[in-house]
Formats: sequence, structure tokens, C-alpha cells
Amino acid sequence: MSVTVVIIVVTVIASMYAWNQPQRLQQWLLNPYLVQHQKQYYRFITSGLIHSNTMHLLLNMIALYFFGRSVEITFINLYGSQGLVIFVLFYLLGIIVSDIPTFLKNRDNPHYNSLGASGGVAALVFSSILFFPLNKIYFLFLPIGIPGFILGTLYLIYSYYQAKGSRDNINHDAHFYGAVFGLAFTLVLEPAVLIRFFREVSSFSFF
Repeated sequence: MSVTVVIIVVTVIASMYAWNQPQRLQQWLLNPYLVQHQKQYYRFITSGLIHSNTMHLLLNMIALYFFGRSVEITFINLYGSQGLVIFVLFYLLGIIVSDIPTFLKNRDNPHYNSLGASGGVAALVFSSILFFPLNKIYFLFLPIGIPGFILGTLYLIYSYYQAKGSRDNINHDAHFYGAVFGLAFTLVLEPAVLIRFFREVSSFSFF
């Protein structure tokens, strides 16, 4: 079984468990105030295992499956069995690093909470886009696929503006910072991928 599928199974189980255990849900949320003042650092990880509702979970897990599998296989091809370790660390660091700006901004606000695996998922999405920028992404009921590098740009713009006006517990800032981390991490591992990325993008044509 792939590591991506294992992560999905663990996340689904954790989310469903938290939905039925409100006290546990509160204990697992990212609350920057409690992280800062009570040293509850585990929340950086547990908040990435839970989601606000079924749709939030479904969208993240679909993206994790398709993009995560792509990156997982790429890492295995590049680094052998060590690729799996790098992949897991990459995903977990994506969750943690993408939450740091939110933590710094809200560490003295006891009322702020957030949850979701979006930072880790965004990191994988953008790593996959760097490796395969012209791979087309299809949405339900749309017969035309959108190349990854175009969708990625739109995603960053959407996340930026969504974070400004968001009133839910979903950490939209994590989408943006997770994407940036995913790009940076991939380029540190494989600097040559940037040359290939620009070469492929420069050859792209709508016609």
C-alpha cells in the first residue's frame, strides 16, 4: 500500500473520530495562543489530521491522492526507498511550516482556531506542478483539462484573497504558504527541475 493512501486513511479516521468527539476536536485544533502560552506544539500536527466538514475533507483527500501519489512515485524513482521517508517528512513539514505565519499572527489571540491538511496538500500539489507543469487537471463535468502551472497560479491568487475575507476555521493562509514551501523544498532537493519546468512551460500553447 502506498504511503499516500496510508496518510489518507489516517486522516479520514482522525477527522471522523474528532467529529464525534467535540472535546477531542478542541484539543486537536491549531490554537496559536495555547501553543504559545501552554507549549502545546503537538497541535501543529494534529490540526492537519482533522477537517471542518465532509466537503473540506473530501477535497483535500482527493487532491492528496492524485498529487501525493505523483510526488511519492517521483521521489521513489529519484531516491529509492529513502524517497518514502523524504515524502513523509515533506508532507508533515508542509503542514507545520504553512501554519507558522498563522501562529505568529495569532499567538496572543485565544479565540483563533484552525484545522485542515491544506498546507501539506498544497506543498504536494506545487511540487507535482514543478515536476509536471503541463499535466492537465480535470474537474467534474468539465471536458477540458487545465495545465498544472496555470491552475497553480490561479490557486495562489484565490488563496491569497480567500485568506483576507475568511470567517471559517479553515486556514486559507496555509494554502498559500504551503504552496510556497512545496516549491522551495522541491527546488532545494532538485534544483535542475526549475530549468525543465521553464523549458516545458515555454513550449506550451493553447492551440
